[in-house]
Amino acid sequence: MGIYEELVARGLIAQVTDEEKIRELINSGKATFYIGFDCTADSLTAGHFMALTLMKRLQMAGNKPIALIGGGTTMIGDPSGRTDMRKMLTREDIDHNAACFKKQMESFIDFSDGKAIMVNNADWLMNLNYIDLLREVGACFSVNNMLRAECYKQRMEKGLSFLEFNYMIMQSYDFYYMFQKYNCNLEFGGDDQWSNMLGGTELIRRKLGKDAHAMTITLLTDSQGKKMGKTAGNAVWLDPNKTSPFEFFQYWRNVGDQDVDKCIKMLTFIPIEEISEMEKWDPSRINEKKEILAYELTSLVHGKEEAEKAKSAAKALFAGGGDDSSMPTTTLSEAQLTDGKIGIMDLLVACELAPTKSEARRLVQQGGITVDEAKVDSIDYAVTADRLKDGVKIRKGKKVFHRATM
Repeated sequence: MGIYEELVARGLIAQVTDEEKIRELINSGKATFYIGFDCTADSLTAGHFMALTLMKRLQMAGNKPIALIGGGTTMIGDPSGRTDMRKMLTREDIDHNAACFKKQMESFIDFSDGKAIMVNNADWLMNLNYIDLLREVGACFSVNNMLRAECYKQRMEKGLSFLEFNYMIMQSYDFYYMFQKYNCNLEFGGDDQWSNMLGGTELIRRKLGKDAHAMTITLLTDSQGKKMGKTAGNAVWLDPNKTSPFEFFQYWRNVGDQDVDKCIKMLTFIPIEEISEMEKWDPSRINEKKEILAYELTSLVHGKEEAEKAKSAAKALFAGGGDDSSMPTTTLSEAQLTDGKIGIMDLLVACELAPTKSEARRLVQQGGITVDEAKVDSIDYAVTADRLKDGVKIRKGKKVFHRATM
């Protein structure tokens, strides 16, 4: 089985410009391909995970990845998948985020000995002259065709800014530039990027008279069709300081039963033959599958040592054994206490288990909070300094655990 056939078997391929040519390129290890990452935050997320693992799979098959950091395109903001305009970031913010991305990518991709390269499109986009750009590539884009693109259509109702309207041209120019400078012949991206990617292949064809190719990756969605990679409305980050290895483990440990097989196929490096055997397991082994998924992904992102710690902590919480020292912990100060104690609503907010005191009140009143295995049944409940010095274990719902100490 070639790498292309494996990607098909794992359900990773959504759309391709020329299936036979792309199959030939990547199966023979002759693809120099890129995936772009706009620097909208200081960490990559679980939403980027599939793109990173795809790059790793293709590199292992002999192909050369180009990790494109979008220092320039982030100045504009991708309208794809958005109902409103993205927050405008400063150049300093973008540069900082790009440096963070680079550090995280290096744990997935081998950049040694020219096996992969990392580039920042700010290096060429920021120096473009607007009139020159319009004359060079403007005539290659039809406004009528652009407005039919899915990434723009969904924004028309609320209003599409001219700034964002230029995003497709900028992304297309990236491919055009790298095709010439780095012999980049293939672009990969999420399925919501299809229109932008076609813009690049068409620009190369019209300006250079040559063929370049594009392939989109299936978006990772749950059984309800929602994008995966968020919990309680917040992103699941790859940075351990933003989402701890334990929390990362727990996110994948708690995916829906219907989504486990798909996640194992699309995200892990378990051989496809082994996955086929796992799919035949009795339904009673569903939690075993979830633990395998969580362990494999935590190992990829944070290393085997952290994965073992997270696995042990999970067993400590759910099975009454193992080491729970890796549980997310908040250390409180004296200033956060009143008369030597802290009320339950303040405690939940301090531990980021509730965004506001009103949400904390709702959780308590609905019976969703336990402290040291005792259900909290009053909003007047408080935890003393003496108890905090020993550490208290807070559980929100059935699956979210946290420790508070002083």
